[in-house]
Amino acid sequence: MAAAVIFEKSRTIDLRKKHIGPSCKIFFSHDPIKIVRAKGQYMHDENGCRYLDCINNVAHVGHCHPDVVQAGARQMEQLNTNSRFLHDNLVLYAQRLQATLPEKLSVCYFVNSGSEANDLALRLAWQYRGHKDIITLENAYHGHLSSLIDISPYKFHQLSDAEHNPFVHLASSPDVYRGKYRADHADPATAYADEVKDIIEKVHKKGGKIAAFIAESVQSCGGQVIPPLGYFQQVSKHVHEAGGLIIADEVQVGFGRVGTHFWAFQLQGDDYVPDIVTMGKPIGNGHPMSCVVTTKEVAEAFMTSGMEYFNTFGGNPVSCAIGLAVLDVIEKEDLQGNALRVGRYLINLLQQQKEKHPLIGDVRGCGLFVGVELVRDRLKLTPATAEAQEVIYKLKEDYILLSADGPHRNVLKFKPPMCFTMADADLVVEKIDHILTELEAALGLKLSTPVNTENECRKVSLPTDENGHRYRSGLVHSRGGSLQQTKRLAYMQHFVKQLITDVIDSGGDRILWKRFFSL
Repeated sequence: MAAAVIFEKSRTIDLRKKHIGPSCKIFFSHDPIKIVRAKGQYMHDENGCRYLDCINNVAHVGHCHPDVVQAGARQMEQLNTNSRFLHDNLVLYAQRLQATLPEKLSVCYFVNSGSEANDLALRLAWQYRGHKDIITLENAYHGHLSSLIDISPYKFHQLSDAEHNPFVHLASSPDVYRGKYRADHADPATAYADEVKDIIEKVHKKGGKIAAFIAESVQSCGGQVIPPLGYFQQVSKHVHEAGGLIIADEVQVGFGRVGTHFWAFQLQGDDYVPDIVTMGKPIGNGHPMSCVVTTKEVAEAFMTSGMEYFNTFGGNPVSCAIGLAVLDVIEKEDLQGNALRVGRYLINLLQQQKEKHPLIGDVRGCGLFVGVELVRDRLKLTPATAEAQEVIYKLKEDYILLSADGPHRNVLKFKPPMCFTMADADLVVEKIDHILTELEAALGLKLSTPVNTENECRKVSLPTDENGHRYRSGLVHSRGGSLQQTKRLAYMQHFVKQLITDVIDSGGDRILWKRFFSL
């Protein structure tokens, strides 16, 4: 079915530049894609070209799933109003949602986005005992509201002159591949958790009190980082002893994506239950809705402020009908099981590529949340940032959409719609194999550096966007003939040209210029 196209692509670009804020970036900025329709795990441009979508965790059960579309349309024909009127959809959905969670997480607040959910979670934590200090993780991203930029180093580290909020404290990301305590450490979970304990003690010495520790259950924009088992249990103990709450941000990774469990925090074990869970993105399969779920104790403390909480659109009948349909599809089509099966298959394929390609430093993930970290040296873990972007752009030429993320933008990030298949995995990995083979040949890279076995024990996940940020060179090359040198030069010229384009697109961003002059 053809979709109506109102403007030529060039006209759409011109109008976007004229009317849309310049800080609203677009994927593949030097040659953006104009998407006009989508179905399942595929997106189609205005010319009818079909792209395999490996990045859209918002279209959780597949783009434009007919059951979800029909549920929304049916309810919209009958009624849509706010939650101050009684309506069964609200309580039906809250009941269904709670059934997927531990029993103590029983009170829901419905909102419209992951950012709204995390902002409300902070309000709940601040009100609980009147404490103000928040502990967050390095490279974390929790949303775009002012309160969330303060707790999102992924964002505020880009602002070199920004004033740091004195009530926000950073703990190391529990990354056992690249972090301070790696897979060869005797007990990385305890070592990372002890850092949180130390932060709490320092805060207390200065007269502060911990309101909450907030973290994604599996860090996404921070680089697909899966914390070591036992980490959250120990952090929870330290935070609770300090009178604070644990907030689990499931906005990116919830609703069965990790395969083995419905919620990513459950990867840690049954003995870990957060005090507040936030949800978004996949909850409505593209419809703007989200939720905060907490305990009765926390909800009752929120009441003591004397301020009524009301959200105009949160929990409206249409949103709840769509949310119910999403839960139905996940169950009916066994999408959590599909995430487990296809995710394991994909990780196995990527592990095989790691044995073949020196640029692949680590493969990690769970379910359909998988990261492939590209490095120039497996011992030094030198980030292969430009190479990751080269892979992304080459895949686009093959009609495959993938992204890269992490603090160095060097982690290929798989988070496709949950209907992703083994055949899709075969196709993507085959293309990546071909791209890396050509890239390594042109750059003179060989699989001669010993594998850093210290970091091979754990398969974890890492996250970013395709605006091509933060490039560096510095590859270790093998000697080659003039033809090979010519290829290398062509690739590096391409990288520099791409970087200059990104600097210009950014309006002369200081960090990007610093990266450029490090080439």
